[in-house]
Amino acid sequence: MADNPLSGRKVLIVEDETLVAMMMEAMVEELGATVIGSKARVGEALDFIATRHHEIDIVMLDLNLGGTRCYSVASAATGHGIPFVFSTGYQDGDIIEEWRDRPMLTKPFQLSELQGALALALGAGLNAGQA
Repeated sequence: MADNPLSGRKVLIVEDETLVAMMMEAMVEELGATVIGSKARVGEALDFIATRHHEIDIVMLDLNLGGTRCYSVASAATGHGIPFVFSTGYQDGDIIEEWRDRPMLTKPFQLSELQGALALALGAGLNAGQA
């Protein structure tokens, strides 16, 4: 994986289902990246981004955290120039217009789908300039 754009990248996972978060962590690490944090609540994710944004290369962001849409986390990441990938367990993936250009994974997803979405977000520079 010499040309792997994910190698050495630092990933923040924001996911409220513990088993799903553990699966994501394993997949991210299999792709050569490092999980630097896993948060289950909007407030925790916002605090982590606020204090450690300089360490985060990309965020894996569950669209719905305990019944709350995570758009504030998306805004915080974008404000620091951090790209992200949405994930959702809902088939419709209903998302507001502002964020429809971001990569979206529907759970359950395969390793290759995760790799493609992360690479797309990183390669396309989907960050602060596009919010």
